[in-house]
Amino acid sequence: MSTIRKRFTMGTAARHTLLLFFTLLALGPSFFMIMTSVKTKDEYVFDKIGLPDKIVLQNFEDALVDNDFLLWMRNSTILAVGSVVLSTAVASLAAFAIARMQFFGRDLLLSISTSLMIIPPVVMIVPLFVLYTRLELISTFHGVILIYAGLITPFSVYLLVSFFRTLPGEILEAALIDGATSLGVLWRVVLPMSLPALLTLFVVNALYVWNDLLIALIFLQSDDSRTLMAGISVFQGRYNNQIPLTMAGMLMASLPMLILYILFQRYFIRGLVAGALKG
Repeated sequence: MSTIRKRFTMGTAARHTLLLFFTLLALGPSFFMIMTSVKTKDEYVFDKIGLPDKIVLQNFEDALVDNDFLLWMRNSTILAVGSVVLSTAVASLAAFAIARMQFFGRDLLLSISTSLMIIPPVVMIVPLFVLYTRLELISTFHGVILIYAGLITPFSVYLLVSFFRTLPGEILEAALIDGATSLGVLWRVVLPMSLPALLTLFVVNALYVWNDLLIALIFLQSDDSRTLMAGISVFQGRYNNQIPLTMAGMLMASLPMLILYILFQRYFIRGLVAGALKG
């Protein structure tokens, strides 16, 4: 018994050590970014990987004062919120119909929608750009919101279909017997019960839109409509020799999504595993 316990303890210690190693490996770039952002330029030149002798916040002030960070952040917020709201509304209607209604071609419709997830956005850039040029939608928020919503809707439909199918059918049938319409059942019963899945979509899709650079660079060409990621690319080129200042800008760009994930982490994990546990 002592031999088995010893082997179990050694195996557990080895697994924990391996997990700790990969955790530190994953967090290494973030730690380097934080430490570098609070160093002066001279201190970084002489000690690139060490801890700062004194925490300096001047880099954050310079990044905010000398650049349009707040404007870029506002633009990214408009695109993220608009795209996620539009996509979630469309995906909820589609997923409810596929998961809870009987009609010809239901499974085929789900298969087609799911297959759209594997199409890389880059193959649609040229036709979309030509179309948007003719429609005069270049450098417009509503035009880019439509693009982002189209890109994230297939995943939203897939996740919501999986979640809606786990909901108790008796509750939905009771609502219909009480006189509720299908849309009323979706709005008053299904969506409130699907809060974990909806918040999961909100976090995942908002993160995708927030971090996207390709669409923002091509379809938002004016300075006033530049997003945070596009602004960061310009910022990095402008201050290429001032690494602490660049790291301060990148840290500020990462904080909103980090805060969002921390706030909804409990719902996020529940939404991801609900379908797998109940299906």
